[in-house]
Amino acid sequence: MAKQPEQILEEQLIEQLQKLSYSYVEIKDEVALLSNLKKQLEKHNNITFSDKEFERVLNILSKGSVFEKAKTLREKQHIVRDNGDNLYFEFIQSEHWCQNQFQVTNQVTMEGSYKNRYDVTILINGLPLVQIELKRRGLELKEAFNQTNRYQRHSFGAGAALFQYIQIFIISNGVNTKYYANNKYQSFKQTYYWTDKENKRLTNILNGFTSDFLEPCHISKMICKYVVLNEANKILMVLRPYQYYAVEALIDKVKNSNHNGYIWHTTGSGKTLTSFKASQIIMQMPQVKKVVFVVDRKDLDYQTTKEFNSFNKGSIDGTDNTKALVNQFSDDTKLIVTTIQKLNTAISKSQYLSKMEKLKDEHIVFIFDECHRSQFGETHNRIKDFFNKYQMFGFTGTPIFADNAVKNELGKRTTKELFGECLHKYVITDAIKDENVLKFSIEYVGRYKQKESATAIDIEVEDIDTKELMEAPVRLEKIADYIIAHHNRKTYNKEFTAMFCVSSVDTLIKYYDILQQKKLAGHHNLKVATIFSFSANEDDADANGFIPEELSVVEEPRALYGLNVHTREKLDEFIGHYNTMFETKFSTKDSESFYNYYNDISKKVKERKVDILLVVNMFLTGFDSKPLNTLYVDKNLKYHGLIQAYSRTNRILNEQKSQGNIIVFRNLKKATDEAITLFSNKEAIEEIIMKPYEDYVKKFNDAFIGLLKVVPTVNSVNNLQSEEDELEFIKAFRELMRIKNTMATFADFVWEDLAMNEQLFEDYKSKYLDLYDKVKNEHQVEKVSILEDVDFELELIHRDEVNVTYILKLLAALKDTTKVDKEKKQKEIVDLLTGEANLRSKRELIEKFILENLPIIEDTDTIPEEFDKYWNKEQQKAFNQLVQEENLSADKTHKLIESYLFAEREPLRDEVLDLIEGEKPSVLVRKKLGDKILNKIVVFVETFINGVSGN
Repeated sequence: MAKQPEQILEEQLIEQLQKLSYSYVEIKDEVALLSNLKKQLEKHNNITFSDKEFERVLNILSKGSVFEKAKTLREKQHIVRDNGDNLYFEFIQSEHWCQNQFQVTNQVTMEGSYKNRYDVTILINGLPLVQIELKRRGLELKEAFNQTNRYQRHSFGAGAALFQYIQIFIISNGVNTKYYANNKYQSFKQTYYWTDKENKRLTNILNGFTSDFLEPCHISKMICKYVVLNEANKILMVLRPYQYYAVEALIDKVKNSNHNGYIWHTTGSGKTLTSFKASQIIMQMPQVKKVVFVVDRKDLDYQTTKEFNSFNKGSIDGTDNTKALVNQFSDDTKLIVTTIQKLNTAISKSQYLSKMEKLKDEHIVFIFDECHRSQFGETHNRIKDFFNKYQMFGFTGTPIFADNAVKNELGKRTTKELFGECLHKYVITDAIKDENVLKFSIEYVGRYKQKESATAIDIEVEDIDTKELMEAPVRLEKIADYIIAHHNRKTYNKEFTAMFCVSSVDTLIKYYDILQQKKLAGHHNLKVATIFSFSANEDDADANGFIPEELSVVEEPRALYGLNVHTREKLDEFIGHYNTMFETKFSTKDSESFYNYYNDISKKVKERKVDILLVVNMFLTGFDSKPLNTLYVDKNLKYHGLIQAYSRTNRILNEQKSQGNIIVFRNLKKATDEAITLFSNKEAIEEIIMKPYEDYVKKFNDAFIGLLKVVPTVNSVNNLQSEEDELEFIKAFRELMRIKNTMATFADFVWEDLAMNEQLFEDYKSKYLDLYDKVKNEHQVEKVSILEDVDFELELIHRDEVNVTYILKLLAALKDTTKVDKEKKQKEIVDLLTGEANLRSKRELIEKFILENLPIIEDTDTIPEEFDKYWNKEQQKAFNQLVQEENLSADKTHKLIESYLFAEREPLRDEVLDLIEGEKPSVLVRKKLGDKILNKIVVFVETFINGVSGN
């Protein structure tokens, strides 16, 4: 029998790993895995365990979650020997990562809920720390990703649960290879290609990836140094290649020179994690006295401290004021996070000099976040004048070049002049290519009529860029109307959030008042929040690339400064609206309350509780919110200010968030092109900005032709002969969904532009969901369906507003319609139930309610109440049927379902089998019967509970 391509790839990979000095070991099951582990730990620690001593070792290894096991892996261990002596040992050598034992094995079989065989496993000191899953060429990597997730659910926790020690997963189909941390919460978007230092991908597992990434010392270093244990979320994270190269470059500079330098990593590429890891490693170097991470605003001081501590709990204390900062310089604190203002004060004010001067000759490493800020030139000179052994490193997503440098009292200063050479570069085109950030969809909106010789001509906004025109009430109202009309489309029915940046505080107040009046008049129900500083209003003509600082530049905002009475009163009025909306008590009465308001707005935007955040400059830099996908712009922006603002929208989240939407009410096309060219390359514009609407129409129509080649009619989906044929249909229709998802945010989008009408799309979608239901509901015992590992990307189908409440409103409308329209509307409701993923399991019951209950309800206002009665009755009937058919304990089943809903995990097979009353099933039928009952419980919860309560 001919070998499968996957098997050949597996053999070639193992052969290559052996050439890299891995020892091959045959391990078929857990017994062999444990036996090998004992030998490897004994060899690594140069000791011998008795059987009882090794049981104590296994007891240590068996405890905790994946996150807790990752901590156990890195900690020094202790057991009491049989003779009463203390024995200290380790699972891995983290400081000298090459000094570990490296093995490779394949086809280890583990049985949990299901029996699974894993492709290739890398063992370090006998523990499975790297798992490689292979697919044959032509299959998408997402299938391998979904397969590792299935292993997480079904077998990694089985037995001694040693496979929960996996730190890094690698998935490959030979030509494409990606890696990611063992974190079951992440999506396929959080998988990464490995690259060389110049960001060139090494995608072929046998040609480049294995020799570079899986070389024993390198993979061990990645595990020991570059897997980050995020304490806040209790998850593992692993650095992306550009983060790795940046940290390595910084370490090299500190270890082998006294030179400065800067890291150019585009906005949104994970700068905080990179800088934390660099700080953490550098502060452990014996020659370094302190690492000082410097931010430019108090909010970033708080935010960075919080994020650093989330990576490593208690790693730093915040510096409340300059006195606290000076104390940290004087005590044993190794890592300090502070603001540029407090640092300036600490090295320039006489009351602090006696303490600070003791550090003049110590090796201090300064790392500057967003190192191009306007105040930096002054601080740069003070550090140089004060410290004798300093090194300064900067991080920036948008460096200052000669083209975008702004002249100040120190002259034009570029990033290179201040820091020296660029140590590593990862520009926006690299990030988009790697799918680490999204492209921008930019729409320029607004043309104005100007009377000239009794005729009206169209003139671009920029051509009549006067304060009078730009702030004309009629213009502001038109823009507000546009936003109200298109906001749901841009944010996928408020699945995401938006920011609206405007030119000045005066203009912001006008916009806010317009939006508030329209809300009171019932024209929209958007939750609009705002915040602005109290300094003099910015002049829109000052658009020079810098976004002015919004928070106090004095040491601490003990009092509000530069306050304009009118704007303060208006902001307090707006904060009052916010307090009413969210039951809070913020104000501008004191700096602490104002600062807490700032932080609360930040939190609410990230939680999608605010629909539109209206700002002048605040939040346009340093604010990272993945659910934010839209930026409305009525403000002149240039260079790094423009890129920084646009980049608020392009954080990767899920399949539905396919781009960052930028809606510009000024003619910023030239400024946008210049900024993109400056921060990437002249050919970058097409890679960064999405194509015009017409291009996506063509792409959709081409994809539709591709779909028809697979399934010429909707009914032909029923006749697909094999799972391979079904997979082709799934891929073809999923591609259509992706393009439609992208098009849907364009204001121009109408179905009439497409070769496929909406009803036909919905019909195919129904067949697509039928296949999803089939895969979801068919729990196969030994044979695993190739469709089980396909990501159907249901988020592209999900529409938040279509739920049970929405259906009940339609039923009320149906009840009041004339006899002629009733049949048509009833069919529309049934079609909707068929086409919505979250309602399909409820379709039969809702249809029964429409046919049997709706005709006898006289008052439409009582429909929700009658539906609840009906639903509860049907739920109880289905529950009774379930426990009777399978001979289950009703009380135990009820408790298990409650636990299932609370824990958000499927029950284990043993928990399900424990529900059976009377004689327990034999070993031969336990698995099949357990899977059957579990499937019925899952279907019951999907039908009667999920998507019903609270809608």
